[in-house]
Amino acid sequence: MHYLSSVNEPPIILLAGPTASGKSALALALAEKLGGTIINADSMQVYRDLRIITARPTVEEEARVPHRLYGHIDAAENYSVGAWRSEAAAELSAAARGSRAAIVVGGTGLYFNALTRGLAAVPRIPKHIRDEVRARLKAEGASALHDELARLDPAAAARLNRGDGARVSRALEVMLATGRSILDWHEGAAPETATPLPAAKVFLSVDRDELARRIDARFNAMIRAGAIEEVRTLMARNLDPSLPAMKAHGVPWLIRWMRREITLLEAYEGAKRDTRQYTKRQVTWFRNQLPDFVWVEPEKAVGAVETQLLALGKEPSA
Repeated sequence: MHYLSSVNEPPIILLAGPTASGKSALALALAEKLGGTIINADSMQVYRDLRIITARPTVEEEARVPHRLYGHIDAAENYSVGAWRSEAAAELSAAARGSRAAIVVGGTGLYFNALTRGLAAVPRIPKHIRDEVRARLKAEGASALHDELARLDPAAAARLNRGDGARVSRALEVMLATGRSILDWHEGAAPETATPLPAAKVFLSVDRDELARRIDARFNAMIRAGAIEEVRTLMARNLDPSLPAMKAHGVPWLIRWMRREITLLEAYEGAKRDTRQYTKRQVTWFRNQLPDFVWVEPEKAVGAVETQLLALGKEPSA
């Protein structure tokens, strides 16, 4: 896959960070300053059904600068890292052709890993293995498959929620078909054809207590903005609960409340707790897997981006 490399071409900025760290606001400010296009790198914000509960940019924000790869996938689909990488690469090329800076923003580590290092192609899974695993998922449930995955591939199992049928079954399929962990394919050496992506790379680092406060405030704001009705509409579609969109933070908890299994307060607290735990995993993943990102406090991020752009020979201004 070809990536842009000339110093005369507009800059590329990779802006990562945990949920609620202020990435979207910073991306918007940078895009307005540089005349840029914002490219989504959040695996939940790709789903059109989930604007509010995933804190996607508002319609008004999207009108201020071009936003790409937001809300373009139906919740009934299981969007992949490979599909995102292909689309993101196309958007980077389109931004360059339009002489626009590209700001790739999100918190999905595998997306950034695939973009910067390439993505090793998992061999095609034989149909009989795929059919067998999916039949077992339907008959035995995700938890039983997770138990088997834990025996065969404990590292992958440790990263997956026991109830995430789609991802658990996929990891088990890969292990059974190839004898290698899905982590080896996703996080191993990049394909030899991958070329370096010349970009400023920043990870927003926020104090844990402050991040927890932001998570609580953001969830409360999403509820006021209509998140409950958004989830109710999604629930009415009767989609497979193992689909990624059905696992978005807050969605399972609000659905449990709508089914009168728990109180609304329990739903709120569960959603916030899950999000806090997820941000811890995000921080650990980026620290271990993408050490070339510069970690900065949000208020120092613009300066860090400008410093990196200058080092790349890019002019950090419109």
